Amino acid sequence: MPHFIAEYTDNIKDRTDIKAMLRKVNQVLIDQGGVFPIGGIRARAIELHDYVMADDQEDYAFVHCTFKIGAGRTEDEKRKACTELFDMMKDHFAPLFASGYFALSMELYEFDEGGTYKQNNVHARFKKA
Repeated sequence: MPHFIAEYTDNIKDRTDIKAMLRKVNQVLIDQGGVFPIGGIRARAIELHDYVMADDQEDYAFVHCTFKIGAGRTEDEKRKACTELFDMMKDHFAPLFASGYFALSMELYEFDEGGTYKQNNVHARFKKA
């Protein structure tokens, strides 16, 4: 963990670089100084084809992100990571705000590690350093 999932409306895919945003997400999380193990960081996006927003009378667009982390971080660590992620996202999507109706949101979901099952050999790559 953490996992970052962005859901985005298909009407923005030609107006922004979603993959670049995902790379920025990973970098923000790596830059948190070890709060999140690098080998556990995942960022992905899901393009939405079927959606209705507001009154459905305009070419509305949105990106909604879920940031999932296991329990154990301090309130300051969570706030810092979330603030830096959302600031990066606002900057990345600024052209969409300037060119039409656009909504951006992010929610933090923290869960108890006791309910997860994982196997991962990626962590070993970063522990060798």
